[in-house]
Amino acid sequence: MFQIALSQITTARWELPRELPCFANNGFSSVALWRHKISDFTNDEIQLLFQEYSMNASSVQWAGGFTGSDGRSFEESLTDAEDAIHLASSLKCPIVVLHSGSRGGHTLSHARRLLADAIESLIPVANQKNVQLALKPLHPHASAGCSFLTELTDAIALIDQFNECSLLNRPVGLSLDLWHFADDPHLLDHLPDLVRRTLVIQVADRTAPPSNEHERLPVGRGMLPLKDIASQCIAAGYDGVFEFDPIGEAVEAVGYESVIHTLSNIAACWSNTLGTHQLQAAQQTHQPDYLRRPSSVSRKSQASNQVVSPG
Repeated sequence: MFQIALSQITTARWELPRELPCFANNGFSSVALWRHKISDFTNDEIQLLFQEYSMNASSVQWAGGFTGSDGRSFEESLTDAEDAIHLASSLKCPIVVLHSGSRGGHTLSHARRLLADAIESLIPVANQKNVQLALKPLHPHASAGCSFLTELTDAIALIDQFNECSLLNRPVGLSLDLWHFADDPHLLDHLPDLVRRTLVIQVADRTAPPSNEHERLPVGRGMLPLKDIASQCIAAGYDGVFEFDPIGEAVEAVGYESVIHTLSNIAACWSNTLGTHQLQAAQQTHQPDYLRRPSSVSRKSQASNQVVSPG
């Protein structure tokens, strides 16, 4: 089923009790959660809000920084990631997004080893909680201070390192951000391999190459062929969630209510066309059980007649 979620990062200055009714009134029933925005709420409070507005979580963002680049020790970052997994599980959210952290003074090989060690330690916790880990690479021109993982092929290689020994359960997948990689010259060449490993796709537009300014525009306000790439992802077998997550001065200038309304209309348009493509792809291709992600109850979007679930 075609799935679209809206990210909390889009409404950066709002809190959850204000976001959820606005999201729901515009037809969204799935939200990408950002931990720093819900840190003042207990899990029970979040669950009650979800129940009140018939909402669920598509992903929890984010955990990581295992290289110590943000000032935390490896053990502290690992404990924090475990907390993120427990949070996701308590909210019946199937995905926690992981960032590697920057090199932080390490050699690249040491940074990679720290990331691999962290993932290896987190897999048993994630498996026990029925949560998958989505590793998110960033474009090299927009990764300063955030990530040393800047190539899709490197992310795939690391993901396969952990999945090759687990045929019945693929504990680690890809978080594919089209704002970072939609115009990557190798994206379409690697798309079947990427899609087979992708757990969640983030979607935002831009008018220039990626930079550390991180101006993420609503779909259709920039130069990226996002709908076409989404269609090709679906044709290649992707059946997960698309998370709309624009953020920046343009969003602030237009206003959150207006942006959410616009995104709702775009979601309806995508649902009418891409949803049909996804159904056709599902009918033509039977996906092996070991490639399937944990499923949860889908909810039908009121405004766009799309199905939006955690994926």
